[in-house]
Amino acid sequence: MKRFFLEASDGHQVACYSWPSSSPKAAIQIAHGMGEHAERYDWVARCLNEKGYSVYASDHRGHGATTNEHLGYMGPDGWNRTLADMYELNRHFRSLHPNLEICLLGHSMGALLAQQYTTRHGRTIDAMVLSGSPGFKDQQFSFIGQWLLKFEVWRLEPWEQSKLMQRALFGRANSAFDDPDSTGYEWLSRDPSSVAKYVTDEKCGFVLAAGSLIDMFEGIPQAQSPWAIAKIPDVLPIYIFSGDDDPLHGERQDLDRMITAYQDRGISNIEHRFYSDGRHEMFNEINKESVMEDLIEWLERRWHPNKKGRNQTMFNRIRK
Repeated sequence: MKRFFLEASDGHQVACYSWPSSSPKAAIQIAHGMGEHAERYDWVARCLNEKGYSVYASDHRGHGATTNEHLGYMGPDGWNRTLADMYELNRHFRSLHPNLEICLLGHSMGALLAQQYTTRHGRTIDAMVLSGSPGFKDQQFSFIGQWLLKFEVWRLEPWEQSKLMQRALFGRANSAFDDPDSTGYEWLSRDPSSVAKYVTDEKCGFVLAAGSLIDMFEGIPQAQSPWAIAKIPDVLPIYIFSGDDDPLHGERQDLDRMITAYQDRGISNIEHRFYSDGRHEMFNEINKESVMEDLIEWLERRWHPNKKGRNQTMFNRIRK
């Protein structure tokens, strides 16, 4: 893994990471989730390297090595600036490898960013993978969230954490997994060692600051609007996977709403998989090796369409 900094168009220094392959067949650009950082995807990147994929990632603003003095604060207009950072990393890679195709892989908040990225820069990528996506939320969800946050931003500084919004967003996430020894993060994975690493990582476990949350809540309905979805290339291959017990997708209703919206748009190359008993971070689950195998198989079929793989109908069923 190599770390480098890209100077964004507004002068901000964005921490980026590369896992180059000596003879890459394609590239994967990773967008991580809220309250974590790109280095957590080191093992994912190394697995992809072994199959001939170069991997790039960046720490979003307010996260990892891109953060300012306020962890979780993405700065003024931070959501849109982060989308611009993703585009600029894409352009950086294209300048180095103009003939390679790129797949954008987003997890959780990174999936929300990826979903909006395709409505603005969809023609700069050749495939999209969504892990742990919250899907498409009911419009009322974003409306209520925005008004709560406007109150919180009035009450707090934009870079301050809102305990009210933290409870509203994640207060019930661990309710199904609570026990006397719970850390509050069991909803992420069934693997206790993975949860323990997350809890002890000083760069993990926070929620976006109030000012950045309101940016996110303004971006969510924009990515879901019919006019925005109409800008997504209808030939874009999309692979969506999630744990069946992930508390963020509304018992699959929100993901089903997103898949239906994409299909209604005319995007036909969509495959999805729900892992039985899986939680939010499938890349850190007890069956993470199978998750990676499934992802790599989908990628191989994407770039080697005549390659024989396992039965494709497997992608539309629940796998243990």
